[in-house]
Amino acid sequence: MDVNEFWGIVDEARRTAVSPTGDDEAVAERAAALLATRPAAEILAAQQVLWDLMAQSYRAPLWAAAYTINGGCSDDGFDYFRGWLILQGRAVFERAVGDADSLAESPVVRAAAEEYDEVDCERALHIAWDAHRAVTGADLPPNSFRIRYPGLEQSWNFDFDDQEEMGRRLPRLAALYAKHLRHQPE
Repeated sequence: MDVNEFWGIVDEARRTAVSPTGDDEAVAERAAALLATRPAAEILAAQQVLWDLMAQSYRAPLWAAAYTINGGCSDDGFDYFRGWLILQGRAVFERAVGDADSLAESPVVRAAAEEYDEVDCERALHIAWDAHRAVTGADLPPNSFRIRYPGLEQSWNFDFDDQEEMGRRLPRLAALYAKHLRHQPE
C-alpha cells in the first residue's frame, strides 16, 4: 500500500459512505471497511501511510487554523482535526498543508462556522486499526508504525487568541470566524 492507494481508499469511502448527514465518522467507517478487503500486510502499510500524512500535516499554520475553526485546539484535538483533514481527500489535504488559510473556502468549514461546530474526526486515526481487527480478529501489532513529527515553525510561536496576529496570518479564516462570532447566539 502506497500513498496513492491510500488516497484512493479515502476517495472511494467519501463517494460510498452511507450516512444521512454525510458525516466524517461514516467516511472513516467506510474507509476501514474498504481497507479490510485487503491483506493484513497492506493494512499495516496503510497504518504507516496514515501516520506519515499525520506527520506531514504537523504544521503550526494548520494548528492555528484548527484553533480558529474549533475555538481552541489541544494536542489531541489537533490530531483529530488532522484526521478530519485526511478524510477530506488529497486535494483539500495538500492545499491546506501548503496554505492553511485555504480551509476558509471549504464548504465543511464554512458550514461549521455558521453552526458553531467543530471539525474533527478521531475515528479517522483508527481506520487501519479497525480494518486489521476485522481481518485478523487482533489488534495491530505493537510498533506497527513509526512517526517522526517535525519541529513546529517557530515563526508561528504566538498566542493564537491574538486576533490581530491571526488576521495577518490567516486572514480568510479570521474574517470568516470573526463574522460569525459577531452574530453568535447567546
